[in-house]
Amino acid sequence: MTQTGMPIRLLVVDDHNLFRRGLVALLAQDTRFRVVGEAADASQAITAVRQLTPDLVLLDNHMPGVLGIHAIADLKAAHPGVRVVMLTVSESADDLAAALRAGAEGYLLKTVDTQVLCDHIQRVWEGDSVISPEMMGKVVSLLRQAMPAAPAPGDAEDASVPPSTPSEDVGRREVMLVSADDPIHSLSPRETEILKRIAKGDSNKHIARAFDIAETTVKIHVQHILRKLELTNRVHAAVYATERGVV
Repeated sequence: MTQTGMPIRLLVVDDHNLFRRGLVALLAQDTRFRVVGEAADASQAITAVRQLTPDLVLLDNHMPGVLGIHAIADLKAAHPGVRVVMLTVSESADDLAAALRAGAEGYLLKTVDTQVLCDHIQRVWEGDSVISPEMMGKVVSLLRQAMPAAPAPGDAEDASVPPSTPSEDVGRREVMLVSADDPIHSLSPRETEILKRIAKGDSNKHIARAFDIAETTVKIHVQHILRKLELTNRVHAAVYATERGVV
């Protein structure tokens, strides 16, 4: 629900009538939400957003006409402040990147559990970002591609900066990645290993199997990791770990 106690107003956009109506029926069972409209393509969605002013749009990608990822900017222009969560079968890294660049607050696969979907909608409304665990590995790959490469030996440098030895270069990069006061040092060895798994895109279930521990134990570890690092979700944790070279 919103801070005023009112249900979160949703618009469901999907060209498959059976799936769309089934999803609407499921969402209607959660008192946190009120489905204010449906649409079968991007054009209908833009019109509905302008007329109904929903709080959040659940948006399919592969629809007739304009792809969902290409409609995000127009949806946000039609009603500034609206949140957009992709709900799609596409596991394409290109679609994921395009959705995030266009301003989507979430990217979820249609295999998501209903209760998890509902909880993610609430999290997005509260200002969080959500991505299906299956897509986390692709997020990390996109981040790595976007990170600038270290200068190659012999590259032109500022003449005012004296050249350094290879060992000095390595040391400097380590300081940039993980400074002495970085909160990552507060993690226990097990929490560090779990952070590595999160950054690789592993779900809690996969992490539990890898370490032969209960899934509830993994959830507790993840909560501790996020609290210690002052992060809000697994996406931020994956970004944090990748930037510091943990993976």
